[in-house]
Amino acid sequence: MEWIYLLIAGIFETGWAVGLKYSDGLTKFYPTMFTVITLILSMYLLERALRTLPVGTAYAVWTGIGIIGTTLLGIVLFNESMNLSRIFFIGLIAVGIGGLKLVSA
Repeated sequence: MEWIYLLIAGIFETGWAVGLKYSDGLTKFYPTMFTVITLILSMYLLERALRTLPVGTAYAVWTGIGIIGTTLLGIVLFNESMNLSRIFFIGLIAVGIGGLKLVSA
């Protein structure tokens, strides 16, 4: 169950990171509320995962999911660059997350 918490926490991390962009310096009410709520949910679920997972593993996976999600949404929503080398290195992060899951089982 802790890995499910961690996965969802990483998805919420992506949400608050993208929410920061939409909040325009935390000046827009609804995007700011979205950002705050997803930040709280992300932290809560990370804390739940940390009850049983090693902190180094959980933090690396949590940030890795956030990096991948934020990068992909940046490409889709904000027209950020998508080139082969960027995709390659994002893929390496995904491989690292998978590797951490395997060695933590």
